[in-house]
Amino acid sequence: MERIKILFFAEAVTLAHVGRPIALAQSLDPARFDVHFACADGYDFCFTGTQFTRWTIRSIPSQQFLDALAGGKPVYNTATLAGYVEDDLRVLDAVRPDIVVGDFRLSLSVSARLRGIPYVSLMNAYWSPYVVQHYAVPHIPLTRLLPIRIANAIFRMARPVAFASHSVPLNRVRRQYGLPSLGTDLRKVYTDADYSMYADVPELFPPKNLLPQQHAYIGPIIWAPPLAKPDWWDTLPQDKPIIYVTLGSSGQGRLLPLVLDALAALPVTVIAATAGTIDVAGAPANAFVAPYLPGDLAARRASLVICNGGSPTSQQALVAGVPVLGIAANLDQFLNMSGVMKAGAGALLRADRFRAKKLARQVSAMLDDRTLATSARRVADAFANYPAPQRMAAFLEGVRAFHRFAPSHGTDGQQVAGVADDDGSAVLTNLH
Repeated sequence: MERIKILFFAEAVTLAHVGRPIALAQSLDPARFDVHFACADGYDFCFTGTQFTRWTIRSIPSQQFLDALAGGKPVYNTATLAGYVEDDLRVLDAVRPDIVVGDFRLSLSVSARLRGIPYVSLMNAYWSPYVVQHYAVPHIPLTRLLPIRIANAIFRMARPVAFASHSVPLNRVRRQYGLPSLGTDLRKVYTDADYSMYADVPELFPPKNLLPQQHAYIGPIIWAPPLAKPDWWDTLPQDKPIIYVTLGSSGQGRLLPLVLDALAALPVTVIAATAGTIDVAGAPANAFVAPYLPGDLAARRASLVICNGGSPTSQQALVAGVPVLGIAANLDQFLNMSGVMKAGAGALLRADRFRAKKLARQVSAMLDDRTLATSARRVADAFANYPAPQRMAAFLEGVRAFHRFAPSHGTDGQQVAGVADDDGSAVLTNLH
């Protein structure tokens, strides 16, 4: 049987956007799929044990990405995205894939369409214009000057204008290639693809109405870097609750020493990962620290997971039925935690209002609250109904079959072959 050639693109601005496509790429049966993977340099440790063919592309530095988020500024300018398109086309022409899968590689909105290749986008449901959102002001300059209540009100009024400004660069690049504008809603820019796969479940992020046929929930994508466990892993104390702490690679690493100090006086054992962002010297006696930990296994050992509120670690915790305490800074983290809290499976603290005593009180309350663990286990049951690897494999086979036999509509970027015939329902029926 002819193998389906899949080309994954990872936008290497955070570990999450690299880890999710790696997890899916690794899960595909090599007898059925010829897998290629495009990613910027600097993440070699993530690819240990992988067998697929790798290609090098450019991504902006992680710090540039984080600085833009912190300042509330557009992440990309027109020149950067135009350069991305040329980079994409180089790899697309070399590989000639049957299907392209991208994780936050916005330039595929142009490059995949120029080559007429079916484009599948991986994203979180809370960025979709078709899913319910609950916006809170993130950590931006506005929150340094005003009380949160006032900053929230201003942010909610200004958000459509801010989203419009973030949409400008990609729309400019699309016009350069003769493609129509995607409009001023950043959510449409983020989800523009022939098929949009949500790495979430509707129980946490429900749709406003029926989703378009090209959109579907694929389920949480669980991944951890393939690294050796630290020496202390098998010798942890067993007489106290374990708290797993990781603030990830998205900017809150500076708070890790403060979090560890806040937990030092509690009757708990702490296992913490720095994500390589900070050196923790003189950690408290109840804290065991390593640069990286197998987050999925760490969550299973824990009674509580403290993270930055982003979806990767939150999902590792919830798939294990463990509650989440998010210390959120950027909008993505606040959006994710809104779903976690609505499900009753976690709590939220603001990174820009961090107080050690408040954290300690919150942790103690969560460890004593049995309803949180019950709600987290309920979410775990919902996750079990959405096995992302199996769903992705079946979906990709459906896409290939559909586009192989559908009539071609050309490669002018307006649509890829066959999508307009039935809005993609032929390949998404089993996912809805």
